Amino acid sequence: QVHLVESGGGLVQAGGSLRLSCAASGLTFRNFAMGWFRQAPGKEREFVATVNASGGTKYYADSVKGRFTISRDNAKNTVYLQMNSLKPEDTAVYYCAAVRGPANSWSRRYDYWGQGTQVTVSS
Repeated sequence: QVHLVESGGGLVQAGGSLRLSCAASGLTFRNFAMGWFRQAPGKEREFVATVNASGGTKYYADSVKGRFTISRDNAKNTVYLQMNSLKPEDTAVYYCAAVRGPANSWSRRYDYWGQGTQVTVSS
């Protein structure tokens, strides 16, 4: 059974930083691209960042480009999202997801999802 478990969320002031982690089990992690998505109250889930299986290809939403960095450690079956210069509009539940195949920004392509971790940025 596949499990994706996010951690590292919390409350932070605007301009601060957080590092999210997503630990994967029950799948051959190195064969999956990984993505981060987020959903704010009353809004649809949106793409944040994705990384391919090897870690060599990364894509970001325009809203986070230059502030967020996605990375992965295949030895630890973990994907990370380093979030810097946080803004109140970054407040959301953040989800990690796994997809067979290339890095992808389309949420419907993803095979497995975590339960999410709350990130709240105060102004």
